[in-house]
Amino acid sequence: MKYYSIWRLSYFSALLLLLGACGSSKDEKFEERTADELYERAEKLLEKGENKKSAAAFEEVIRQHPYSKWATSAQIMAAYGYYKGQAFEDALANLDTFLQMQPSSSYVPYAYFLKGLCYYVQISDVERDQTATEKALSIFSELIKRFPNSPYAKDAKFKVDLLRDYMAGKNMEVGRFYQSQNQFLAALNRFQTVVKKYEGTTHVPEALYRLIESYLTLGILREAQATAKVLGHNYPDNSWYRSAYALLAEKGALPDENVSMKITKQWEQQPNAAKHNRL
Repeated sequence: MKYYSIWRLSYFSALLLLLGACGSSKDEKFEERTADELYERAEKLLEKGENKKSAAAFEEVIRQHPYSKWATSAQIMAAYGYYKGQAFEDALANLDTFLQMQPSSSYVPYAYFLKGLCYYVQISDVERDQTATEKALSIFSELIKRFPNSPYAKDAKFKVDLLRDYMAGKNMEVGRFYQSQNQFLAALNRFQTVVKKYEGTTHVPEALYRLIESYLTLGILREAQATAKVLGHNYPDNSWYRSAYALLAEKGALPDENVSMKITKQWEQQPNAAKHNRL
């Protein structure tokens, strides 16, 4: 019991220090009230859409009543209020402190989900820096790994799939740019990243085709043929495989019939072949 009291003291001391550092409620005046009254006021502000004010009100619950039954949920709700008010740094600061100091709380899965959302909603277009994308992907993946049966895991999985496809698209964009500048080694690195790291995304067939293009330009015939075989095996009726076959034929690079690396018009032979086989 003594250890628990010390732990609670250290937790709320750290939390109060955070609240003081943020200065989130400096423009809002709060009278001394019961925890129930403060929490109810914060909820009403949130319902009215006064998100930042509601966050400050939830923080006041902690400030005035750090050991009340409302203190823990108030911190999560404060983070949510900041998130809704697009004050993402304040939201993340609350969530990081909460996850560090209360790792066994029942609110932890939601805290991870909300933290991921803070980065997710800040994702810019595919041509810009992807720091927010990478952080969101990392946090949602951690949530799925640690809490696979939580109510938030399904939505997190959906977002992870979207983010992986998004990151693959980013690498394809950069790879095509390098290719257009005749920087084929740099382009190869990007296309290989898509194939290896973002397997299963919609960009893989094109990435394999771009690899074949680059290998042929560099005169690496065997690698081009091997990649074409992989493309044909996994995506036999995909348009990128048809383009790869046509490109190899145009360059006179189709393997001899006696070579084990046989490349054929599989889309004609297997019109109903599965399009989404994994590598």
